[in-house]
Amino acid sequence: MTYEEIIKTLKVQGNPKNVEGMARFGITAKNTLGIPIPFLRTLASAFVKTSADREKHKVASQLWDSGIHEARILASMIDIPELVTEAQMNRWAAGFDSWDVCDQVCMNLFDKTPFAFQKAVEWSKEKEEFYKRAGFSLMACLAWHDKTSPDSKFLPFFPIIKREATDERNFVKKAVNWALRQMGKARPTLKAIAVKTAKEILEFDSKSAKWIASDALRELEKPTPSKAGAGLTWD
Repeated sequence: MTYEEIIKTLKVQGNPKNVEGMARFGITAKNTLGIPIPFLRTLASAFVKTSADREKHKVASQLWDSGIHEARILASMIDIPELVTEAQMNRWAAGFDSWDVCDQVCMNLFDKTPFAFQKAVEWSKEKEEFYKRAGFSLMACLAWHDKTSPDSKFLPFFPIIKREATDERNFVKKAVNWALRQMGKARPTLKAIAVKTAKEILEFDSKSAKWIASDALRELEKPTPSKAGAGLTWD
């Protein structure tokens, strides 16, 4: 399947009603076709099975440059992490214009690159909303997906979360919250630090900070269910 054939397939699958529905969830309607993620995953799987790595990387670049919303998400599904450069990551992140593209690219591709931890820190300092969100989305995705890195690699994220907890922009504060929750949930040995960080953030004189902290604590301090005999007890 060529780049041109993929674009043609995407356009055939376009659904304006879906675009309207996506907009209600804060997803941009600009250059958006309204194609569900499961279809994109199926298309990506078919392409990956029949293409060499260099071809995947080349087509991913073409799909990104098309500017089409779903094509950019698809690009993140077929690209090869080992072939992704820092320059590519910066260029794509600077072009994020919707939270779903940002999060999909981070979870499908960027968190598997050798530059993921570095970029999470760098992008957390950016001014543009979705560019900055990418830093915290990467933190969340790394905590969720990275099963080999030691917990010590995640410790520098906590001061950054505290530093940026007062950002009132919706898509930033939600990503900050996501990062905090994921580090406490996906990495049990970091849960106590996540709870401590949330309690410190709760003391900030900021609506954003108080929401981030209180929402995280509701989840992090939930009792953990466990089986005991035939019944259910709570630890």
